[in-house]
Amino acid sequence: MTFWEAFFRVILLRPGQALRALYWHLTKRRVRARNEIRRGAALLPNAHYFWIRTREEQPDYARRLSELGQRQTPPSTFEIALLDYGDLTAIERTLKSLEDQKYPHWQLCIASPQARVLPKGLASSTNLRSVEAEGSALFDAVQAALRDSSADLIIPVRAGDTFAPAALLYFAEALADQPDASILYGDEDEISRRGRRSNPWFKPQWNEELFLGLDYLSGACALSVRAAAQPIQGSALATMSDLLFALAGEGRPIVHVPHIVIHKASAERPTRDEHMEAATRLVQPRGGSVAPGPFDTVKVTWPLPAELPLVSMIVPTRDRLELLQPCIDGVLATTSYSPYEVLVVDNGSSARATHEYLRTIAQHPAVRVLSYNQPYNFSAINNFAAGQASGAYLCLLNNDTEVIDERWLTEMMRFAVRDEIGAVGAKLLYENGAIQHAGVVVGMGDAAGHAHRFTRSDETGYFRLPHVAHFVTAVTAACMVVARRKFDAVGGLDEEHFPVAYNDVDFCLKLQLAGYRNVYVPHAVLLHHESMSRGDDKAKQHIKRYSRELATLQQRWGTKTYQDPMLNPNLDRYSETFIVALD
Repeated sequence: MTFWEAFFRVILLRPGQALRALYWHLTKRRVRARNEIRRGAALLPNAHYFWIRTREEQPDYARRLSELGQRQTPPSTFEIALLDYGDLTAIERTLKSLEDQKYPHWQLCIASPQARVLPKGLASSTNLRSVEAEGSALFDAVQAALRDSSADLIIPVRAGDTFAPAALLYFAEALADQPDASILYGDEDEISRRGRRSNPWFKPQWNEELFLGLDYLSGACALSVRAAAQPIQGSALATMSDLLFALAGEGRPIVHVPHIVIHKASAERPTRDEHMEAATRLVQPRGGSVAPGPFDTVKVTWPLPAELPLVSMIVPTRDRLELLQPCIDGVLATTSYSPYEVLVVDNGSSARATHEYLRTIAQHPAVRVLSYNQPYNFSAINNFAAGQASGAYLCLLNNDTEVIDERWLTEMMRFAVRDEIGAVGAKLLYENGAIQHAGVVVGMGDAAGHAHRFTRSDETGYFRLPHVAHFVTAVTAACMVVARRKFDAVGGLDEEHFPVAYNDVDFCLKLQLAGYRNVYVPHAVLLHHESMSRGDDKAKQHIKRYSRELATLQQRWGTKTYQDPMLNPNLDRYSETFIVALD
């Protein structure tokens, strides 16, 4: 979609946004204009219709079925476990969508709390059987369908849900790629009785930490019959959440199918209570606990060691006392975690008031002031301070951050002490309450971008993702906690190639390459007056340096084509607010 195509769509319903984009386009700020008009187009009421028309894949069925047949002998078979609400019209809609499938190897199992005789038209189908379910939950339909099933995969759906024409083909192709997968899951949207589709949910790849807080699988998933039968027969599972957690715990692949496979008849989701109970059974043996989170999410609290380790906070600064003082005073007055030390690294301050403040805070038993009298190099400053630190854990903290919640460091340390965790990032907010950082998406804008930037923190955001702890590719060094040994193991920050920009992204990618998982923690919240101390990277005096760092990031990590696991390929790579891609 060209700029002008998008402009004429947006101008009628979002004129202010369209005119801003036009101004930037005419003044040759084309990137800003493009991003603004893309956001406007993606927020239109009919944006999903445009996506369907322009982006939804129309497979070459004959070719793909032929290729799949060569890879699978015999072909994979599906059991559709349909929960019957007693609505015959809804059942017929689901059955019709199955009869329209291009992949033919399926059968439909209608599970009802009370067995009933199917109407003659339905009962005549050779691909259909009716069984009695023990209850009225989707899990009961799965249990009932598993009886006497000879299929490879079982797909739980509610009456009225309909399948995309290529849904079973997509699942079969994914199973051919990963024959030992225990769960396959796809994207979904909603559909009205008149067939109008809306509210698409383009999901991330499998993310264990995310699934603890948010069920994003059960609405559009296919389960290995062989894998599902074992936990159901071997234990007292009670819900779909129980079954999904049991399968996830087996260590077999869980595969995302990046296509809309199911159109939901309603926005109904599994209950938080069921998901929370299932998560508890997984978390408690590891010393953790769960509690209700915002917007029907689940908050997992991981344990801390009995003896809390020392954390060394590193705060680089040069003058800007109006930023530094709220930062340090907030840390000292508000942080509930202990023990910690604060290393304030003075990089050539000249103001008398700044030196007086540094002399004052140096008297505090938890504060040390270090001098770094070299040209500004964010990476070098932090590496220098890390070498002076006494703590087993480092917290890189910008002087333009401000503590607003006493639990911030405690929440971050709950993750940092886990062996598999690399860098831990906080939720950073602008002063107006909008999100500045909720994890970093690598590849966004062909470089890296802050997930959910400008989303209000009291809004759900994209399917509640900003409110749930989850693994991410990178986090910002404006507030980052990492074990000292892991920091040293990857060589710290790259002060030669990334003196100012993208050093945190490079560092996190090095941790990931070393086998660690980086994580975003939404329950650690600080304010961030973004880049107020160092200035704008794209200002005239900085642009050459910034361009070099950008080019190095793109060359070293391939960010122009990098597909971040948290960003579905159907979402716009050039927007930090997780909007649908329309071109």
